[in-house]
Amino acid sequence: MKVVILAGGYGTRLSELTNDIPKPMVEIGGYPILWHIMNVYASQGFNEFVIALGYKANVVKKFFHDYYLNHSDLIVNLNDGSMQYIDSRKLNWKVTLVDTGLDSMTGGRIKRLTPYLQDQFMLTYGDGLSNVNLHELLDSHNKSKKEVTLTTIHPTSKYGKLEIAEDGSITRFIEKPEFGGDWINGGYFVMEPEFISRIENDQTVLEREPLESACVANQLNAFKHSGFWHCMDTLRDRNELNDMWRSGNPPWKVW
Repeated sequence: MKVVILAGGYGTRLSELTNDIPKPMVEIGGYPILWHIMNVYASQGFNEFVIALGYKANVVKKFFHDYYLNHSDLIVNLNDGSMQYIDSRKLNWKVTLVDTGLDSMTGGRIKRLTPYLQDQFMLTYGDGLSNVNLHELLDSHNKSKKEVTLTTIHPTSKYGKLEIAEDGSITRFIEKPEFGGDWINGGYFVMEPEFISRIENDQTVLEREPLESACVANQLNAFKHSGFWHCMDTLRDRNELNDMWRSGNPPWKVW
């Protein structure tokens, strides 16, 4: 099954790091967050990827083109220019890199990938990490018999929550609390190819008309995920993910 990753946006909310590289290439522990996301999928048996490119597409292409060059020891024969990789960190991945337009919206990027998406496929954003069980997600989708399943997560606040007694004493402090029983879109979709017909053109935003129309038609299924999920929207988010990686046991590392 193919895994589509949306990696073409400008990443303006992380502009401190995205002037020269696209957001999915911002590094966590020395590797692009895109690499971490792909490892989440590959470690669970999903290793055929279609990457939807746009802004700074050449940076992503160069990363994969030079992957073995940059992650292997080499023997170079200067007599004939031949090169042999030794001690290479092999990845059993097949990666298709497709330019889906500089200014295409999320839905438009998917529509441009139509020739590659003739069967059921998975999809996620290029900036969110999770330890979601992808086999359970797929099973939920297949049982629902709907066009789309999206992983839902409980959002958290970046502010601490206080509980205050009548006398002004703080009785409870919760750092980054969840918002009650609310659920939001956490990405990590499974989609049927017929869903793409709900996308009109490059300017269609996936999260608006296409998903809204699927919902009205009772073709949208939720897979509730209560485990780890973290989106890299800001520099603070990037720093938090780096801290998790340096801990030696990052919660999204299921490989």
